[in-house]
Amino acid sequence: MPEPGSLARYHAKRDFAKTSEPAGTVAKGSGNRFLVQKHDATRLHWDFRLEVDGVLKSWAVTRGPSLDPDEKRLAVRTEDHPLSYADFEGTIPKGEYGGGTVMLWDSGTWEPIPGKRAEDLDKGHLHFVLHGHRMQGEWLLIRLKPRGKEKAENWLLRKIDDGFAGATDELVETGLTSVTTGRTMQEIAEGAKPEHVEGRNRPALHRHPREGGDPLAKRSAAGAETPPSMDSRLRGSDKGEIGARSRKKPKAPPFQQPQRATLVDTVPTGNQWLHEIKYDGYRALIATGTGGPRLYTRSGLDWTERFPGIAEAAATLPPGALLDGEIVAMKDGKPDFSTLQEAISAGGGGLICFAFDLLAEAGEDLTALPQLERKERLRSLLDGADDRIRFSEHVLGQGEKLFAAMCRDRFEGVVSKRADAPYRGTRSKVWLKIKCTHRQEFVILGWIPSTARGREFKSLLLGLNGRDGLVYAGKVGTGFDRETLRSLRERLDQRATDMPAAKVPRPEARGAHWVQPELVAEVAFAEFTAEKVVRHASFLGLREDKAADAVVAEEPAALPETAASTIKISSRDRVIFPESKLTKGDLADYYAAVAPIALPWLADRPISLVRCPQGRARQCFFQKHDAGSFGEQVHHVDIREKDGSTEPYLYLSDADGMLACVQMGTIEFHGWGSRVGDVEKPDRLVFDLDPDEGLDFAAVKKAAAYLKEQLAEIGLTSWPMLSGGKGVHVVVPLVPRAEWPAAKSFCERFAKALAQAEPDRFTANLKKISRTGRIFIDYLRNQRGATAVLPYVARARANAPVAAPVTWSELRTIDSAGTFTIRDADALIARAASRALRGWGTADQTLPDL
Repeated sequence: MPEPGSLARYHAKRDFAKTSEPAGTVAKGSGNRFLVQKHDATRLHWDFRLEVDGVLKSWAVTRGPSLDPDEKRLAVRTEDHPLSYADFEGTIPKGEYGGGTVMLWDSGTWEPIPGKRAEDLDKGHLHFVLHGHRMQGEWLLIRLKPRGKEKAENWLLRKIDDGFAGATDELVETGLTSVTTGRTMQEIAEGAKPEHVEGRNRPALHRHPREGGDPLAKRSAAGAETPPSMDSRLRGSDKGEIGARSRKKPKAPPFQQPQRATLVDTVPTGNQWLHEIKYDGYRALIATGTGGPRLYTRSGLDWTERFPGIAEAAATLPPGALLDGEIVAMKDGKPDFSTLQEAISAGGGGLICFAFDLLAEAGEDLTALPQLERKERLRSLLDGADDRIRFSEHVLGQGEKLFAAMCRDRFEGVVSKRADAPYRGTRSKVWLKIKCTHRQEFVILGWIPSTARGREFKSLLLGLNGRDGLVYAGKVGTGFDRETLRSLRERLDQRATDMPAAKVPRPEARGAHWVQPELVAEVAFAEFTAEKVVRHASFLGLREDKAADAVVAEEPAALPETAASTIKISSRDRVIFPESKLTKGDLADYYAAVAPIALPWLADRPISLVRCPQGRARQCFFQKHDAGSFGEQVHHVDIREKDGSTEPYLYLSDADGMLACVQMGTIEFHGWGSRVGDVEKPDRLVFDLDPDEGLDFAAVKKAAAYLKEQLAEIGLTSWPMLSGGKGVHVVVPLVPRAEWPAAKSFCERFAKALAQAEPDRFTANLKKISRTGRIFIDYLRNQRGATAVLPYVARARANAPVAAPVTWSELRTIDSAGTFTIRDADALIARAASRALRGWGTADQTLPDL
């Protein structure tokens, strides 16, 4: 007789004498847990579960959740599960219902959006919000009408377009490990010892070594034999430990002077600029690690205790980081300075920090890196972070459109930043601010009494620091609410003095009460008059993060000239790609345009150049050293050679350097896998899939996808890049901890393990004769001194193709490694800023301990 209640189907399908799944009962009360279990059964799928009425309502999502709002994923309704299933991770024996490996892939809480209820499921739809490690923001479940003889209840799971939306397969391609144990699917199948990790959307950084057994054939916890894993194949040829890593928690970085923006009247144009919303709040630097988290104002004051919620959120970030951002309070969907002050007075709750720069990561100083690269590393750092610290989005180019939209929606304005610029703790013209209305700080000189009953004062008298001291700058009499008037009057009375700190015209000084010039007010105003006093001023709030002696009038500066105008390209009409009539000028224009998206990969990395002074069809040669002929825009870093000598290697830091190389006949830029700051520790691995002449590109695509799967098996996220030649590069980003010998050992063993497993398909032998009908897995690029072509670099090949990042799902539809050329600069720039390529080539991961 079937068990009454909603778990009857669950119990009927299972033999609990054979499976370790929990039996469970319907729970009493109500909760709001959600979870997702990655389930490798007959077909790989993701089981999505919501706690409703004491059970877990369940759907099997065949291709996994997608962050793309345009992607609707089929979700097949399955039987309800007990709440105890939310902690299940392991292997269901073969032959049993659902036999296969189960990973706890995500977990958290959920709630319907306002106005909706869990009971909406009975109506065939549910609009809800998730707070998970991987799935966040708004989602929608919709039941489809049954067709024909369908017995299953089919639904669609779709992401709503919000700040958490992203690329189509971003979640399933980067979420490779358990959020509770840090294990991969293969490790779970092998019964590897669970390792506790903090549930973040990152591959596990440390793993326990396996114990005993045949490295080529392991048995799962349930006793079923599993095929040799990549882990075991690599361990079978291990020549030493490759994953040595320091587990010492980095110290919280010290305060650094923040970079400041120069006020200008208009938004700069060109793709070398990125543009962000100008937030109306308090500037803050956030340091994490031992001794942290600490929150500093722009002048270096420690305000950690004043922002307890932000500090609590920062405590969950990786140690050794230093973030730059703006702390705001929201009102009607926009940052509001008055609301921020009220929130601080009430204890500092309900605040948000929009982070827009990353100065240090894991103790590594990032200030010399290009702006765009720092932001991409910041995006990766904040992926899955506490929602009180959010990534400040930006656009490349099109700053005028963003500015118009911000002013229309009554935001403060925009900040424009040179995408290729390093971080400098000064005010400069590589950061610009453009305001929708005039506003700035003023020193409070005194106040005028009010004749209105119960009003503490009528207006404030304002001043600015000039060349010879404080000067009068007008007054402000609006923008005060009752509480502001009261609290501000108390602070004014505490600073009362007999004499004004600046000369104030007699009519304005009549009846005034003077104060010590210590308080700083932020004021919005229409304009400065000819007498340099403000008109139509409105009080916004006190600025306690800025000293009174630093308050000066902000005068709009002239826009800086673009990088392209600083390097002159001679012989612009010289044809260097004869088959397409593309010239040296065309190539220079391409590199000038794509510099913002290329420099995050190219800058501050030892490089070799492919120079073709007479064009790509003539003699070309590699160059990695320079005696000074390239000019000051191309830099040198001394690197020790094998024989103990030191040689000056080339590296670049900005668009000027790129164009200087083009002027000298350069077409291609190839880079080391490490940065000039520490050339001994790689920050990426590259597997170059080089096909035999007889193989088509379809074979290369399948091979790349296979490599992705094998890397994922050991917890490494990877990305594909069209080489612009014949093949595909599989790129594996790393936190630079392991040194080159360890990286080379890992890559060699990985490539040889693949070649051994599929000898008819792959070879790891460099000799041409071994490649017949096969694909050469070129792992040799992953050793000290070796180079690989970098993203967005043009190739010295017919029709000027470029090396272009793509997504794994996109790769399936591409027909050639040379799909993009230097004619596609605009398309490449637009792609780089798209959701699809968000976070391409970045991951917080290290070499696995195998």
